[in-house]
Amino acid sequence: MPDAISSPPTIARLIAPRIALASCLRAIVERSTLGCALPPDQRLNRYPATPFCGITLLFEGELALVQPAIEGAVLRPRQALFFGPHTMPTISGSPGEVHFMTLMFFPDAMHRLTGIDMAGMMDQMLPMEQVLDAGWQAMAAAVFAAADAEARTRIVEDFLEPRWQASRQPELAAGVTDWVRGLAVRAAAAGLGRSARMAERRIRAWAGQPMRSLRRIHRAEQSFFEARAELLHGKVSWSDVAARGGYADQAHLSREARQITGLPPSEFARLSLTDESFWVYRIWN
Repeated sequence: MPDAISSPPTIARLIAPRIALASCLRAIVERSTLGCALPPDQRLNRYPATPFCGITLLFEGELALVQPAIEGAVLRPRQALFFGPHTMPTISGSPGEVHFMTLMFFPDAMHRLTGIDMAGMMDQMLPMEQVLDAGWQAMAAAVFAAADAEARTRIVEDFLEPRWQASRQPELAAGVTDWVRGLAVRAAAAGLGRSARMAERRIRAWAGQPMRSLRRIHRAEQSFFEARAELLHGKVSWSDVAARGGYADQAHLSREARQITGLPPSEFARLSLTDESFWVYRIWN
């Protein structure tokens, strides 16, 4: 947080799900700026393009999309938003203090749980009640009524675990690298019609986008973590990061970084360490 801000610290937490849900729920993210006198530019929440889908539940304050802007689309207390995988970075913002929780799912897990064709949810954000049934809405109501983050997390996990155990396949993996690799294997092996074209169709239905896009996002994420570690210990060689990440050259890395984060690598790396609105990048691992 910039030195000019003197207020209670913001809360940005990444909560790992219980082991039984590790291949279903990527993470639970909690964000709170209650009691924090943040200036307008620091009340933004910047997110990268992502293969994950999820649900955002708002406890206090207001949230609205800034990029892409949707007129009149404001999330208010005790409302929940379902979002699909995104091919571009997004930004939300608040007029004041805010407190929310986001459940981030592997998209193929959400497909198994609900039957939703994730290709139809690409770059979509909709009120949760338009997408998920009464059981999910009852879970959200219980989360809104819970006393603290621990109770909220337990409600989510207790709701998901029996449903996931009934729908999961034992070969599903928890890590992002293994998930991307395993998704391709499962798509190729599923049922009849095991051609490359049929496998790609399955991947689009399960994850919302083609395998090449998933691999591109994963490669950029791994390169970002590597660059961030180098930046914390000194200067980053972007040409070396590009070479280790399998990019054709530094310009290739820069183009993909802009597509996923909206910024060139050097500016993104600097702001992700110092700007409050980049909080999600600092807690992600």
